[in-house]
Amino acid sequence: MIRVLIERHIAETLESAYEERSRRVLRQALGAPGFVSGETLVDEYDPNHRLTLCNWRSIADWERWYHSSARRQLMMDLKPMMDQDEKITVLKHS
Repeated sequence: MIRVLIERHIAETLESAYEERSRRVLRQALGAPGFVSGETLVDEYDPNHRLTLCNWRSIADWERWYHSSARRQLMMDLKPMMDQDEKITVLKHS
């Protein structure tokens, strides 16, 4: 199993619109082969900084989802609400 940390920073005043659309991304990921679980956290000191930590069965499953047309389409709705590019870190147990 791998973990994927996705960091996003939302532009001011777009928090509620972002929340709605980011839930769509998570709902789609739930049905993706290899998706195990996920959670989204909000930075205590910066409420526009969001972190999503998700667990995937394998790197191949994550990469299939990451490069899927479904995710690309969903991200087209999210990107205009972010004031920075998303940062993705793929983690494994050592």
